Amino acid sequence: MKDDLKYTAFGKNDIRGVFPKEVYSELFFHTARGYIKWVSSKLSQMGIQRKPEKMCFVVAMDARLHSPELKNAVIEGIITAGANVLDIDLAPTPLAYFGEFMHYDKDFLEDTKVLGALIITASHNPSEYNGLKMTFNKASLSEEDIKEVKEKTQDVYELSKQGKYGYYKKGWIKKPDIISEYIDKMTMNFHVEGVKIVTDCANATAGVVAPELYKKIGCEVIELYTEPDGTFPNHHPNPSVESTLDSLKKKVKEEKADFGIAFDGDSDRIGVVDNEGKMITGDKLLLIYAADLINDLKPRGEVPVVVSEVKCSQVLYDEINSMGGNAIMCKTGHGYIKAKMRETGALLAGEMSGHVFFKDRYYGFDDAIYAGCRLIEIFAKNKKINPDFQLKDLLKPFNSVHISPEIRLECPNAYKKEVLEDVKAQANSEIFGAKIKDVITLDGLRFIFEDGFALIRQSNTEPVFTLRFEAKTKAKCEQYQKALVDLCTKCTEKAKGIKV
Repeated sequence: MKDDLKYTAFGKNDIRGVFPKEVYSELFFHTARGYIKWVSSKLSQMGIQRKPEKMCFVVAMDARLHSPELKNAVIEGIITAGANVLDIDLAPTPLAYFGEFMHYDKDFLEDTKVLGALIITASHNPSEYNGLKMTFNKASLSEEDIKEVKEKTQDVYELSKQGKYGYYKKGWIKKPDIISEYIDKMTMNFHVEGVKIVTDCANATAGVVAPELYKKIGCEVIELYTEPDGTFPNHHPNPSVESTLDSLKKKVKEEKADFGIAFDGDSDRIGVVDNEGKMITGDKLLLIYAADLINDLKPRGEVPVVVSEVKCSQVLYDEINSMGGNAIMCKTGHGYIKAKMRETGALLAGEMSGHVFFKDRYYGFDDAIYAGCRLIEIFAKNKKINPDFQLKDLLKPFNSVHISPEIRLECPNAYKKEVLEDVKAQANSEIFGAKIKDVITLDGLRFIFEDGFALIRQSNTEPVFTLRFEAKTKAKCEQYQKALVDLCTKCTEKAKGIKV
């Protein structure tokens, strides 16, 4: 046993780092034990007394080469803490979430209760990374929860070093076929005809579910990179980076497909390209889903709440409201989105990165494979009415604005707060060449103009600012972009000078 563990991989939303430098088996073993101790304390706070042997947890992993080793360490940690495991092996992260909601025979669970999921994955990160996502009581752990798990892990590790932490009976391990259960449920809920798609599973987890499922609901499916391979030999598994969609764009046009669907490393984020091979950004995709939802619910007099983040186009918010929905802006980050959904009772939410959350007809978590089913259904529904229908027909409101790509400016984390304060203090209508109507400080700074906005926010995971711009014309959009980039660069250099 090491003198101490390195905890640098503990982040705001999960545990993530380079293997084996930052994430390694011993850390995951003790983290699993610390997590079980944390769950016990959370249950006690809820007035529930449940011993570990009456607890059960879903465990899954992504396709990375070191995931089996880390998964075994997590399982060993859970069962030596006395709790039990449903091991679904290599599977999309959303299927581990699905495993928390699934109905099991009482005899199969042996009088235990499924209380959470632990997923070994680094999502869209390069192949040398790995990580651990955790849920409890059907919800992802918050930043505060992860801090508490870290503290419990430290406690358990110190006791283990002293030979004082043990459990009298190991838990059991079972292997339910959740993939088949998931596919069966989806095929009962979706039936389409006349839809031709291309799937790009990026040699990641979607390959074990998505192509088969989409075929079973009635699609003609052309497959790219279906076979899981943790070296990701064809391209990086991150569909929000447009260059990773090059193969998909080409194949969609070659095959004259209706559209293409791509997935990230653990299948909780979706990427879409239309029949012309053009990327459909997260806010545009969310408008497609929102319009369909509002059309379904409006005749019943319902006003669905739709949540999205500060990076999204103003067109999205304006269109949702004008159609009869209630659009709510939220901080970027799936933890914030999920919390805002619970707070507002939202039926739908989404991010620019491709996370889409359906509470309508589903459980409310981000599932790119399910999001694909909904998009296929929307397309088929419209094509029945108009045989010449294309996805871009639903995106005409975006034709009236020019939107910049996401701009990334490097800034050390230590300077970010100071730089943002300086930008806010110096920004004025003269700098932008347009009157600032409002400044939204929900997440960074979103300067609102009569014809668009300029946004700067700090990344939660990297030493960068992300910026985005929108205006009625390309020239105005570029004007706002130059003004804010110049100001941010100036304030960053000033902060570095002050710190030296």
